[in-house]
Amino acid sequence: MAKFVYDFSEGNGSMRELLGGKGANLAEMSNLGMPVPQGFTVTTEACTQYYNDGRAIAPEIEAEIMEHLAKLEEKTGKKFGDTSNPLLVSVRSGARASMPGMMDTILNLGLNDVAVEGFAAKTGNPRFAYDSYRRFIQMFSDVVMELSKKRFEEIIDDLKDKKGVKQDVELDADDMKELVVRFKEFYKNEKGEDFPQNPKVQLMEAVKAVFRSWDNPRANVYRRMNEIPYDWGTAVNVQSMVFGNSGNSSGTGVAFTRNPATGEKALFGEYLINAQGEDVVAGVRTPSPISKLQEEMPGVYEQFADIANRLEQHYKDMQDMEFTIEDGKLYMLQTRNGKRTAVAALKVAVDLVDEGMIDEKEAVCRVEPKQLDALLHPTFDADALKKATVVGKGLAASPGAACGRVVFSAEEAKEWAARGEKVVLVRLETSPEDIEGMQVSEGILTVRGGMTSHAAVVARGMGTCCVSGCGDIVVDYAAKQFTLAGKVYKEGDWISLDGSTGNIYGEAVATVPADPGSGYFGRLMGWADKYRQLGVYTNADTPRDAKQAVTFGAEGIGLVRTEHMFFEGDRIKAVREMIVAENTEERKKALDKLLPYQQGDFEGIYEVMGERPVVIRYLDPPLHEFLPTKAADIAELAADMGITAERLTEVVASLHEVNPMMGFRGCRLAVAYPEIAEMQTTAVINAAINVTKKGQYKIKPEIMIPLTTDVKEMKYVKEIVVSTADKIIAASGIELEYEVGTMIEDPRAALLAGEIATEAEFFSFGTNDLTQLTFGFSRDDAGKFLGYYYDKKIYESDPFAHLDQNGVGKLVDMAVKAGKAVRPDMHMGICGEHGGDPTSVEFCHKVGLTYVSCSPFRVPIARLAAAQAAIKNPRS
Repeated sequence: MAKFVYDFSEGNGSMRELLGGKGANLAEMSNLGMPVPQGFTVTTEACTQYYNDGRAIAPEIEAEIMEHLAKLEEKTGKKFGDTSNPLLVSVRSGARASMPGMMDTILNLGLNDVAVEGFAAKTGNPRFAYDSYRRFIQMFSDVVMELSKKRFEEIIDDLKDKKGVKQDVELDADDMKELVVRFKEFYKNEKGEDFPQNPKVQLMEAVKAVFRSWDNPRANVYRRMNEIPYDWGTAVNVQSMVFGNSGNSSGTGVAFTRNPATGEKALFGEYLINAQGEDVVAGVRTPSPISKLQEEMPGVYEQFADIANRLEQHYKDMQDMEFTIEDGKLYMLQTRNGKRTAVAALKVAVDLVDEGMIDEKEAVCRVEPKQLDALLHPTFDADALKKATVVGKGLAASPGAACGRVVFSAEEAKEWAARGEKVVLVRLETSPEDIEGMQVSEGILTVRGGMTSHAAVVARGMGTCCVSGCGDIVVDYAAKQFTLAGKVYKEGDWISLDGSTGNIYGEAVATVPADPGSGYFGRLMGWADKYRQLGVYTNADTPRDAKQAVTFGAEGIGLVRTEHMFFEGDRIKAVREMIVAENTEERKKALDKLLPYQQGDFEGIYEVMGERPVVIRYLDPPLHEFLPTKAADIAELAADMGITAERLTEVVASLHEVNPMMGFRGCRLAVAYPEIAEMQTTAVINAAINVTKKGQYKIKPEIMIPLTTDVKEMKYVKEIVVSTADKIIAASGIELEYEVGTMIEDPRAALLAGEIATEAEFFSFGTNDLTQLTFGFSRDDAGKFLGYYYDKKIYESDPFAHLDQNGVGKLVDMAVKAGKAVRPDMHMGICGEHGGDPTSVEFCHKVGLTYVSCSPFRVPIARLAAAQAAIKNPRS
């Protein structure tokens, strides 16, 4: 028969999956002989059973809880609901992954109208007893019965006004009795029944409430952000109460064995005298630093410092501990590996190696890859952020903090930035022609678009803060203003964005520049590189981006998007001439104008990258993206190009597509217009020859044909590339090797990968499009309905942020195997946005890819994630 409840004495630290983090650590501390109040844990399996049984606790689980409650009564010598010596307990959540503040806690459970009198007599302190009872009613009503917490606070404030006092501590025993009466009256008015007096009913309702809180909105959001599976469930810890609010020789506090902000090795924390745990967290009273406890209670401080040191030595990591002092006696209520800033995480990991506590591999696994984001981007000043008000929220599309004046177009962004102003570009959505405005902006805010929209992808590549998909914003381009939360923001008004949380602030919030703390960062990343087996490349379209990525440790470029080079200066004119050309000859003339620009760009990238691999993707987007759509813009462009507005309108209309993402793009452009592939090949090969001739590097171009779905298609475009390249190389008089591969971004290509590999010399998986085409929904529109899927537990995470390993992953795995069966040494990578996502990187390691490619600022994240994947599952 399954066991659903464990006494602390029955568990240990290795039982985290069953007992949750808190329960496993309480059991471990008990085993180590530390002063832990007695109790028991209701397991995560009981939580899963609760949901399977339609949110009900099965009779056999309730019976087991009651059996362990009876044992707890025996151990403590107290009885539940007793008139002379009542047992009171706390009921707390404890998932296997730490989720601070996401789920619910109830203290002082077991008090009722009779037990409170016994408790007052036992402690000789009626004020304390009734204060504990009113706190319990308030907490139980809020957490279990979901009544308004605010109304209870209003009742307290009303009594304080009547008494003419400011602080809760100034209320006496009779006041606390009056609060109990008023609280129970409010409860009865709201619920239509008396406050429950049976402690066993209180306990079962509290356990259900903790299980329910696993599915509350804030827990669901936290789980999605931190990739914690819904089916893990939470455990519930029932623990006999100790009281930090029983007088001036009592207190409660929270402390860390090292500073969680800096990583400095010293006890860090705070405590309150005569208070319960919630008072420290609530911030109603100002706590004292932990060092002051040495003066107030030297014996207790010495014991606590010794326990803290033992716990850190035992767990070999920085600990976050909760403690209570009851009448001069210390009790430990919790220990866990402490949450810490990125700076602290690096310092603690490296210091623990230097102290001989852990080895390099363990240190590499101690730092969360995503935390490195905070080191590479500006952040908000902590004090300024506390004072700022959040006015809206979008998707945290690209990390960092941005503060600037509102502008509504790329042109305005450039003009304002040229005057030395900091700007935030606000758009309904961005497109490739906004690129120059995005480049000069501190941050980008869009109304539409998801985590892999144009704005999100480009901003991450630039390392620029971006919040996307804030549907609450109403933009009026004509009036140069937007409305959010009832307030109008005009051009030039200050706003601030947090790209790590998605928060929007309607004011200027001071920022602090990025600081990787190079010593610790360098050492840890050196260890990561030593152990990883997966290459880490970058997606870069300019020499500047390439240079940035190399400083972050990129070993190559997995994706150069050639179309991003077409929007600067005079190039766009040549592109537009090519599009409106009526025949091949006219098209070639326009392409000849583009050739020197493309060649120059490639030479710049090759010079930065040297002999590192550079994969250049040929023109991919639909041609309509390069043309305007508004009549006024069409007329202006037609005049520039020397053609009639009617002619240009015809071209725009002819290029219109119902579904451009699945339309005339990718290799289809080269099939229809081979001269495009000829021009791009000429630019790539000439650039490689020119850089090679300088004698410093021997360049080996890697040319990638986008969106192939058939071997014949691949063969056709490859022949154009090969015949063009071979002629140029022969005429140059130097030897130059090159490869032609393809991007697998369509399910058919993945299914036919073995055939395509007979022509393609390498594969790169474009998982953004592969995800769209596998799921059958657009990454720009999915945000409108994915929320419903999360709420109904159909999907647990955004498939554009974390690779869908069951569906899309199966196609990747199948294509890797099929490709390698034809070409055993074939190199394969991934160049979608998933290349910088830690769980997706781990998947790429497992399926045997050669490299992952991601935006420059995510390169360190991918390096660390790849190392962790190799340490967990080394390749043979």
